[in-house]
Amino acid sequence: MELMKRPIQKEEYGIVLDFLQHGHQSSIGRSAVAQVLGEKFLALLEVIPRQGVSLVPGERVYLGPDERDKIHHVAGRINYDKLTQTAKGELDSFINKIVTDREKEFVEFFNKCGPISTRLNTLEILPGIGKKHMWDIINIRKEKPFESFEDIKNRVKLIPDPKQVIIKRILEELENKDKYHLFVG
Repeated sequence: MELMKRPIQKEEYGIVLDFLQHGHQSSIGRSAVAQVLGEKFLALLEVIPRQGVSLVPGERVYLGPDERDKIHHVAGRINYDKLTQTAKGELDSFINKIVTDREKEFVEFFNKCGPISTRLNTLEILPGIGKKHMWDIINIRKEKPFESFEDIKNRVKLIPDPKQVIIKRILEELENKDKYHLFVG
């Protein structure tokens, strides 16, 4: 019996976190490199820009399979601990922007998520969400699905800011602090 493999998820666009014009200090050859956060799967990537291209933090770059104007190739995924201090410093604000832009998708997560096992619900692995908030969310969403982060805050008593909960969780996943990955592909 052959095991089914999960298809490799590839980013189409990324946000530049840091650009090292002369590459990493420790690398031989020292060609330019950029550290990028993928927009869709939130993957941390290192990319090699085209010759003569300069990138700036916050710049959106195309990483997909078609002709790339600024990126020569994607070198591969990197771990959080390989990010430069500049990249780590930029990460929080860019995740905030992505969560803001994709609010509907993250609110839908609150509306549809379910159990991971018989003893653990997906909601419980979100920072600041324990059993009480989990049950509140489950019961309240039965009455009417949540429409926004603000709606969640207004309807679930004393819940931490849902947007910040998602941002914290994404950062935890990027840092590999937990075996479960809800948002980072």
